[in-house]
This record gives sequence, C-alpha cells and structure tokens, in this order.
Amino acid sequence: MNLRFREVNPAWAVAAIFFVVFLAYANHFRNTFHFDDSHTVTDNPWIRGLHNVPRFFTDGTTFSTLPPNRSYRPIVSTSLAIDYWLAKGLHPAWFHITTFFWYLAQLGLMFPVFRHTLDRARAGPFNIAIALFAVVLYGVHPAMAETVNYIIQRGDVYSTLGAVAGLAIYILAPGRRRYGFYLIPVALGILSKPPAAIFPLLLFFWIWLFDSETVTAALRRTLPAAAVCIAGLVFISRMTPPTFAGGSGSGYFYRITQPWVLLGYFRKFFIPSGFTADTDRVPLPSLLTADALAGLLFLAILIAAIRWCIGRRELRAIAFGLLWFLTASIPTSVFALAEIENDHRMYFPFVGLALATSSAGALLVERMRVPARILAPALALLIAGLAWGTRERNRVWSTEESLWRDVSVKSPRNGRGLMNYGLTLMAKGDYTGALGLFNRALVFTPNYYVLEINLAIAYGAIGDPEKAEQHFTRAISLAPNEASPYFFYGRWVFGLRRTPQAISQLQIATRLNPDYLSAHYLLMQLLADSGDAAGLKTEAQSVLARFPGDAAAASWLDRAAILPPAPPTAETADGYVNQSLNFFHAGKFSDCIDASRKAIKLDPNDAQAWNNMGACYNSLSRWDQGIAAEREAVRLQPGLRLAQNNLAWAREQKRNAGK
Repeated sequence: MNLRFREVNPAWAVAAIFFVVFLAYANHFRNTFHFDDSHTVTDNPWIRGLHNVPRFFTDGTTFSTLPPNRSYRPIVSTSLAIDYWLAKGLHPAWFHITTFFWYLAQLGLMFPVFRHTLDRARAGPFNIAIALFAVVLYGVHPAMAETVNYIIQRGDVYSTLGAVAGLAIYILAPGRRRYGFYLIPVALGILSKPPAAIFPLLLFFWIWLFDSETVTAALRRTLPAAAVCIAGLVFISRMTPPTFAGGSGSGYFYRITQPWVLLGYFRKFFIPSGFTADTDRVPLPSLLTADALAGLLFLAILIAAIRWCIGRRELRAIAFGLLWFLTASIPTSVFALAEIENDHRMYFPFVGLALATSSAGALLVERMRVPARILAPALALLIAGLAWGTRERNRVWSTEESLWRDVSVKSPRNGRGLMNYGLTLMAKGDYTGALGLFNRALVFTPNYYVLEINLAIAYGAIGDPEKAEQHFTRAISLAPNEASPYFFYGRWVFGLRRTPQAISQLQIATRLNPDYLSAHYLLMQLLADSGDAAGLKTEAQSVLARFPGDAAAASWLDRAAILPPAPPTAETADGYVNQSLNFFHAGKFSDCIDASRKAIKLDPNDAQAWNNMGACYNSLSRWDQGIAAEREAVRLQPGLRLAQNNLAWAREQKRNAGK
C-alpha cells in the first residue's frame, strides 16, 4: 500500500479533485446576481469598459455606486470589468466561471502547502493522500458555496488565494526567498481584500513550527512580509473613500460576541447546516451571558489544544491548521463590521480547519488501525454527502426568490432579508404578499430608508397614494443624502403626471450621486418629453463627461440637437400643485401657500391644492387657517386620507395650544 501511495502522480490526483469539485458546483454557473452585486456589478457603470481599469487603482469610488460601500479593491473591480467584456454584458455565467477558476487555483496551491506541512511534521507515505483529502474536503464543503456563489465576494477568494500562493511559493522555492517573489501574490491579495494582510502571522507560525526552533529567528525571517503587509494596509486606508462606512454600532458588544460566533463557525465545519446568506444574529448584551462564556471557553480549549499539539512534533500540522483558523478569523473578529457574522467569513479560516481535521483524522485512523475496506467507503460517503450539501446551497443561490425565501426561514428576525424576499414577490406582481413581508420587516428595521422606499412603491401599486407619499417622504427624511429615495419618489410622481416635481427629484438624485445612471436616464427622458432641449443637452453632456462610452447618453445628446424648443408653459392648476409640493418639501411654506392659491384660483375644486395649503399653514402653526383648508380638501375628496390626517393633527395641535 505504501508503494502505491508513493507512485501516485500528484498532478493526476489534483485533477481528480478538480473534477469532484466541478461536479459539486456544476449546477451553480447559471445562478443570478445577488444582494451587493447590484451596486458593485449590475448597476456599476465603471466596470462596463476596460478603459476604466487604470482608474480602479487610483479612485476607490469606482468600486460601488453606493458611497457607504465604496472600499478600495482594484483587483476585484478589474476582474469584474474583464468578465463584463468577455460576456459582452451582464451574463452571470461568465462571472461565475472566473470565480470558480480562481477557486480551483487556490485548491491546487493548497495541496503542496498541506503536503509539505505534513512532511515537516511527520514524514510518512500517506501524507500525499492526507493532503489530497484535506483539499477535497475543503473544496466540496457547503460553507464554501456561500463565497463561490456570491460574485462580489470573490474578494475573499482572491484574498485567500494570495495568502495560500505566498506560502506555497515560500515553501517550494527556498532559494528565491531573498528576492521576495512570494510576496507578490500576497500584495495582490491585499488589493483584493484586506484580510490577506494577516499573511505574516501565518508565515511566522509556519517558519517557527517547521523551519526554525526559535521565535527570534522566525520573527526575523517574517519581517519583509510584515513590512509589505503593513505598507499595503496603510496604502489601502489612504485610498479608501471617506464615505466608506463598514462598521457596526458598538465595537465592544461586537467583539464580545465574536468568540460565540467563532464557535458557531467551528460547529458548521463539522456539522454543515444552518447556513444563511443574511443572519439575524444580534450582539450579545453582556460578557456574562451563557453564550459569551461558552465562546470564551471554546477559545480557551482551542488555545490549550494548540499549545499541546505544538509540544509534539507529529501534531504540529494540527497546531498550524488551528492557528490558521484563529489567525484568519482576526480581521472579522477584531474590526467591528456591519454584520455580526457572515457565512463567507468562514472561507479563509476553513483552509486551516481542513488541514487540522484531516491530519488529526489520519492519526486517529492509524492508531485505531481502521481497515482500508471500511475507511475508503466511509471517506467517499463523507465527500459525497458534503458535495450534495454544496449542490443544495447552489440551488438556494439560484434566484433572488430562492435565496431570500431561505433567509426568511433561517433568519426570521432579519428585516432586510424579509424585505428582499418581499421584493421578489413584488417583482411578480404580488403586492399584497410583498406588503405583508415589508410590514413584518418594519418591526425589526423601523428606520431603514430602503424599506420605506419599497413600502411606498407597494402602496402606490395597490392604489393608496397617500400612504405611498408618506413612506417616500419618510425615506427622504431618514436618508436625505442618499440618491435612491429621490429617484424612486421622482419615478413615482412622474407616473402621476407631476412631471416638474419628478424632474426636481431626479436632479437631486443625480447631484447626490453622479454615478446613478438610472436617475440620469429617466431625467433625460423627462427633459426630452418636456421639450427642454437645453436641459437635455446639458444632462447628456454631464453623463458623457463622466462615462465617455455611454451609448444611452450619446443617443439623448443627438436627440437634443433636433428637439424642437418647448412651447411656453401654460399656467395650470396641476403645475401650481406640483410647484407647491416642491416648496413644501423645501420648507418654503409661504411660497407653497401662494402656489396653492394660484392652483385654487384656476381650479377651486382641486382637493390636493387645498390639502397642500393646509399642510403649509399647519407647518407655520396657523391652525385655524390650516383646519379650514383641510376641511375643504376633505369636502371635495372625502377619501383623501392625507387631508384627513392633516386635519386631525391640526385640531389636536390647536387643542394642545389652548391648554
């Protein structure tokens, strides 16, 4: 048997692993874009041209269309632009192929790292087999599916690949270490995602455990890597746009929760269940809770196990794997992030767990003298079971509806997950079902402006404009510096033929976020429909100045040249009502009252004009006049709920003022 293992061709063995991993992921290549893919991929105009690649390295705002999500990841953006070019558009299969290719590359490099680590710990004829099993164990583990399926999270793939490749080159080419070639993939990994910067710790542990017996010598040989990684982190920090906001509310409560989270990750390696794309876990309230204490006990036991394994040469591969798990978990455990936990955070640490588990399992099998006729089928059954689990996770990630349905079941207290599941129902025209989910989400996320936008859209779709207006207004008040509330509000009022107000809202959206092409496109359409050739020309030129290859803007610019001038705007009641609304939202209440009066002069039966006038009087605390105007609005249109609410509020305020 020993002879057969010595004769195994590692290249063919790795190819066999690739085939098994491909079978596990064969059903994922047609899966759709999800979640953060929207603002980094599908709606991101910067990835639509290879000419933007140099800018990715000088301008972090190109990573996302959402200012709070703009981090500096130029390698990721470059790969997305290449995929867009190869696919000639947004075809997910091409993006999945790229991610999967680099995933296989990482697996291929994990094999020599594992094999040489096992050889340094304890030479033996079965180390090739153990290393191969560790790679396939990691390759088909369902936890990896969360990262492989989530296109924008290829940053985790590149980051982990950089660290693995750096260690592989260091181990396999000892004569070239002084040239620092092994640091090139590490640097590229850092430019993909910062966690690759923990490479010096991984390198130190490997040198200390397998290449040197002294801490001092290991530290000295790690210094070049530390210098490169520290410089990389400083550079990324300076290149990250100031609008980036990746933190959570409380760093203290975030950190005391992380040991419990790590215990959960550790459990999922051995019992791969409970995966969810968006958790509903919240920070622990105290370090003295049972969960917090259990997490601390887990860390204490893990550290004790590492120390015990370090003292025995044959167990050092286990120690190194466990140290990898802890070290790779540092970035997401120490730096307080927006979510307490995420399944894709297991991707990097599980490289170490795969090595530690396989090494420990091999020693146990050897000591128990498990016969090959039992061991081989058992391991094959284990791999088949994990591969099946991966294929099931791929199915969950196949569509937005399947993904968010899964999240709503496994994370029922996650307002964002419930909202996103509601969006999939709304896309199918099920507005009643969507509203049910949106209102459930409102319980858990009462101040989420995106949820307010979606509530407004749903209420507008079922014919309740008063509630729609209320939710749009609240979305704007919750996020006055975000472009999306103004865009969706502008799109909605355009549907109500309130074109001047729609143009005003879209202009605010494009001013707040010049990269928001959807707002630019709709604004150009409305300017064209209004006959505003000069405005259309200016808007199209501004888009082309930022995105020179934009075909839609070029088309609108051509149309502006032949657009006949708009006729003088007639003074209409609707026009003055729109004007009054703009004045109201701008806080110009006296101007709002004047515009409402002009509308009423042209159409005394316009209930909306009376309502706007009453709302402005109420804002000025002129309760009697506000009550009179709202009474007239209700008389003219008894079903106008907004006027009813304004009337009731004015009466209550008048009573309170008289006390």
